[in-house]
Amino acid sequence: MSALTKLTLKAALEGLDTKAFSALELTQAHVEAVEAARPLNAYVLETPDKALDMARDSDARRAKGEAGPLDGAPLGIKDLFCTEGVRSTAGSRILGNFVPTYESTVTSHLWRDGAVMLGKLNMDEFAMGSSNESSAFGPVINPWRRAGSDTKLTPGGSSGGSAAAVAADLCLGATATDTGGSIRQPAAFTGTVGIKPTYGLCSRWGVVAFASSLDQAGPIAKTVEDAAILLKSMAGYDPKDSTSLNIATPDYPAFIGKSVKGLRIGIPREYRADGMPAEIDALWEQGVAWLKDAGCEIVEISLPHTKYALPAYYIIAPAEASSNLARYDGMRYGLRVDGANLTETYENTRAAGFGDEVKRRILIGTYVLSAGYYDAYYLRALKVRRRIAEDFEQAFGKVDAILTPTAPSAAFGLGENADDPVAMYLNDIFTVTVNLAGLPGMSLPAGLDAQGLPLGLQLIGRALDEGTLFSLGGALEKAANFKAAPGRWW
Repeated sequence: MSALTKLTLKAALEGLDTKAFSALELTQAHVEAVEAARPLNAYVLETPDKALDMARDSDARRAKGEAGPLDGAPLGIKDLFCTEGVRSTAGSRILGNFVPTYESTVTSHLWRDGAVMLGKLNMDEFAMGSSNESSAFGPVINPWRRAGSDTKLTPGGSSGGSAAAVAADLCLGATATDTGGSIRQPAAFTGTVGIKPTYGLCSRWGVVAFASSLDQAGPIAKTVEDAAILLKSMAGYDPKDSTSLNIATPDYPAFIGKSVKGLRIGIPREYRADGMPAEIDALWEQGVAWLKDAGCEIVEISLPHTKYALPAYYIIAPAEASSNLARYDGMRYGLRVDGANLTETYENTRAAGFGDEVKRRILIGTYVLSAGYYDAYYLRALKVRRRIAEDFEQAFGKVDAILTPTAPSAAFGLGENADDPVAMYLNDIFTVTVNLAGLPGMSLPAGLDAQGLPLGLQLIGRALDEGTLFSLGGALEKAANFKAAPGRWW
């Protein structure tokens, strides 16, 4: 039955339709794969009994001819999404054994369409990180390894558990979130496909907040088409989220295979960063060649405020985080460490409950919002954000999409950047601009580096133009013909 876990989501749904296997058989195969892959630490909570019950219900619906679009598909859920009756921790000690009495809108959409929950996936604490090393449950280990080495590699962050689980065939797809690259960078590090949709396309209700003006949910999947299938279910208007867009959800899978001939693709000159590895640059040029062969026109563009994106992001995101995380005080739920008085209880609880990276970002955020520094830092960063959005608006007057690398390197070893926060933050150099402007961005695997590790290309689109990204992503995927997979060592 292990062959069932190697199926794409599309192939699995087709197999269920033709009764080649049942949802129960498909789910059982994944439950066994998850149990066998515990050394990867991808799941922080396995829910096998719930998964098998959901699979039985799915088989019953299919027998009655009432199957939904995802009926019987076993998925992993990032632990940032609240799941009713199932522990949800955001990868933090401070939430302890918090069990929500409600379901996030995104996951409720998946269950509405018949999906099956295998468990909750590991992640950087409160989604703050690029390597999954800030998780209270320990780091996820990338299923990929360098050729001839057994060094443990990061799967990227913050959605490291989601990316590792998809790459290791521990689910057919996974939910993830992206605040500055947390879907796309892990996808690039694990040879998977990830899309951060337009801000407001997927509801944030029931998703633990990091930086509310930047956070956006999206899928990580094995193929571009699988990502399209998942996004179609995840998206949708939600009156409970004031930033949710009240628009009809397009049929994203229908865009796969559409001709991209005549589309104009922008190549931003500012993304040619100093010291960028030759392999990343060569992959980018290969991507350009593939799109030319598909009939696209390549146009050099300028995004002049790109150099200010990382500093602006690392002011805005921590500022919002320091505000959002003020609610974790040990009073209503989660961890509580008593002190001699109320203030000491707050201090003890937050000191014990938050990890170093979260504390670092709360301190940065509190500083830039403080009297005397608000104008100098936070307001200035908001002005830079507006300029970055204007850069994209001007560029999209000339082009239909933009092609860049996803990350400045392949996956690095656990601990290699742990003592240098700035080096860690530079992982987001190609991705944060997309969040600051609220645009859709997709990463897909396009090649291997000299050590046999996957490298990703990023497509950036106009707001609400995910369809074009799926068409271009399908064309790149076909040209790249990326078939490599991690060798099983766990």
